[in-house]
Amino acid sequence: MDSALSDPHNGSVEAGGPTNGTTRPPSTPEGIALAYGSLLLMALLPIFFGALRSVRCARGKNASDMPETITSRDAARFPIIASCTLLGLYLFFKIFSQEYINLLLSMYFFVLGILALSHTISPFMNKFFPANFPNRQYQLLFTQGSGENKEEIINYEFDTKDLVCLGLSSIVGVWYLLRKHWVANNLFGLAFSLNGVELLHLNNVSTGCILLGGLFIYDVFWVFGTNVMVTVAKSFEAPIKLVFPQDLLEKGLEADNFAMLGLGDIVIPGIFIALLLRFDISLKKNTHTYFYTSFAAYIFGLGLTIFIMHIFKHAQPALLYLVPACIGFPVLVALAKGEVTEMFSYESSAEILPHTPRLTHFPTVSGSPASLADSMQQKLAGPRRRRPQNPSAIGRFKKLKIGLHKPKSNLSRLPLPLPPLGTTRHRESGAGSLSEEGAQRGRAKSWKL
Repeated sequence: MDSALSDPHNGSVEAGGPTNGTTRPPSTPEGIALAYGSLLLMALLPIFFGALRSVRCARGKNASDMPETITSRDAARFPIIASCTLLGLYLFFKIFSQEYINLLLSMYFFVLGILALSHTISPFMNKFFPANFPNRQYQLLFTQGSGENKEEIINYEFDTKDLVCLGLSSIVGVWYLLRKHWVANNLFGLAFSLNGVELLHLNNVSTGCILLGGLFIYDVFWVFGTNVMVTVAKSFEAPIKLVFPQDLLEKGLEADNFAMLGLGDIVIPGIFIALLLRFDISLKKNTHTYFYTSFAAYIFGLGLTIFIMHIFKHAQPALLYLVPACIGFPVLVALAKGEVTEMFSYESSAEILPHTPRLTHFPTVSGSPASLADSMQQKLAGPRRRRPQNPSAIGRFKKLKIGLHKPKSNLSRLPLPLPPLGTTRHRESGAGSLSEEGAQRGRAKSWKL
């Protein structure tokens, strides 16, 4: 077996011959075992640490660092969007030159890779900075418009430590851009995977089942039904897959016979595993049963994919084996523990900001703005109920009313009561408010009458 290839979106593994028309010597069993074992280990690292970081991300109080939550509607549309993207890339590679397309993609992923790698290593690098390190705060703000119409396009806050991490990541980026070395490719791929598991959150288990089920069909169709996925995978030069040489023992770091695993086979099951970890924490039982179960299920599913690919020497959609394992094993554990209802009723988005009240019922509003304004004005100007008054006080009220002349103007038709001009607003009443001095003048006039 020569190589294992992955598609740029979800990853499907293929075992085939060399793609450049040359004959390569067969890989040794030791080299094959080392390559697939390394791929399995590299796939587990971003899932494990990304799931742990997703818990801290969900508990964060800074609104700018909130994760992107995937709803059931997003999950249902994702396979369709992925299929359109995959088919579009296939047509691009058939019509235009691969060299120019890969050059544009390399520049694009060069920028994204530097940012992703910097975000990944930042928590680890902070432990190596001395306590007296001069750390200054910076903000990169890019807006459009002016005045009230100003909108923020980029609002990025960082400090001196982040700049150091960005510089180190830029070195890896330049290395990848110039050499396309497989080690630099893997560093970017691991960073993309870890950031995806950390920052992409499923809101509940049902959404996760919809997403995994849809991509299950997507992966099987594009691998077994057509050659689109395999063609794009062979033509696409970008850090969207993890690679490891099967001839590393013979050629060292200059090896070129790679086994590959798509990042989609890591991120898609990884965000579901991270959801189960947050569900474990919500149970407050100090156990991570569902997380470890799904983690073991992922190892089983990926190992089964590699085994079948090695036996049949044919492209294998990895999600064909990963989806039933990652969903089936935790559900069986929930059935055994009697926690199926709790699992499917768990809402991950409720824990992002636990102290923020959420509006669950929205009022129904119908009609044009003009009709709504007229109805509000009629309600405000309608007759009000009068409190039952003491008959003995009616006479005094009429005498007082003679001295208080209500001004006739269009202001009385406004929905909000306004005080008469020239008066000080002390106490509110139904038709406005008068100062103590104005009230005394009114009583004086009534006595004269």
